[in-house]
Amino acid sequence: MDLIRENLQEVLNPEILEKVYAEGRNPSIYWGTATTGRPHCGYLVPAIKIAQFLAADASVTVLLADVHSYLDALKCSPELVEQRVKYYEFAIKSMLEAVGVPTHKLKFVLGSSYQQSSEYVFDVYKLSSLVSERDAKRAGAEIVKQSENAPLSGLLYPILQVLDEEYLHVDAQFGGLDQRKLFTAAIEWLPRMGYKQRAHLLNPIVPGLRGGKMSSSDQDSKIDLLDTPDVIVKKIRKAEAAPRVVEDNGVLGFVEFVLLPAAALKGKKEFRVDRERDGLEPLVYTSIEQMQEDYKTDVLTPQQLKPAVANGIIELLAPIQAAYQASPEWQQAAIKAHPSPEQKKKEKKVKNKGTRHPGTQPGAGETEETPADAPAQ
Repeated sequence: MDLIRENLQEVLNPEILEKVYAEGRNPSIYWGTATTGRPHCGYLVPAIKIAQFLAADASVTVLLADVHSYLDALKCSPELVEQRVKYYEFAIKSMLEAVGVPTHKLKFVLGSSYQQSSEYVFDVYKLSSLVSERDAKRAGAEIVKQSENAPLSGLLYPILQVLDEEYLHVDAQFGGLDQRKLFTAAIEWLPRMGYKQRAHLLNPIVPGLRGGKMSSSDQDSKIDLLDTPDVIVKKIRKAEAAPRVVEDNGVLGFVEFVLLPAAALKGKKEFRVDRERDGLEPLVYTSIEQMQEDYKTDVLTPQQLKPAVANGIIELLAPIQAAYQASPEWQQAAIKAHPSPEQKKKEKKVKNKGTRHPGTQPGAGETEETPADAPAQ
């Protein structure tokens, strides 16, 4: 339970997991990710926790939520979802392997593999009849893109995520603090269906490099898994890290939630800050509290912290990038899942304007785009 609780913001219904351990069995936990934006270094935060869950003898299911991606339609077009599922699986496996997690102990499940079954769909209908529009909106307020006159699919999103707990046969669901309203909805809604409650494990929201939440759409707030060392150094150098201020400090936050726990998983929990340029001995930290105290008192300065964090990220991402370079399948998935603007222009299809004679087929020498009687261009 100590491993499970480490660095979490909150645990809802922890007694459920305590009872599982007391019964002498290993708990089952699931983490779901909608396959929309491109995975970045922020995903290392849940990856570290998944590694700790496995170290706590839990079994972990990673849900690649492709159906949820369709429902949150304003974030990702349906055409890209299938390719992004492939990219996500490659990326998540490589992140876990980078921190020493044997991925054979994980189970990857595609949402559409069970969410289209008649039993599941009928449960969606039943739960939809028991949940009000107001409650569905409130449950998804922090995770479903909000807009005026939003599509009805946004109301279905939290209903599916609640039912996933039952259909994945888990004891707990893991997610970020931004999912708290949905987790409390699950605690309330599942008993209405005659299903048991689950525990919920909430990660804090780790600030981005510019403060606030790390976002896939804000290039300066996050580091991509495939960013080069030069790009990483540049982004960290530009990151917001006011002297003596630890609140909303994304550079310190990355040490707390990624670099220090990753070092612990590898067998030696420490973070080293080189001060050779200042003619001083290096600072070696084994706890974030010690590091935050030094930062508040200016023993540790932003100018010393940033290069150390950049080096730590470069070292952590090295095996991920090596795996990418060694995998043609992953590279192909990356091209198809996240096409560049130039690729999108090339793939733009010519509209079929038809012929001037509806019902006829193009004749010899004609194409659907250029009928024989079309005027010369």
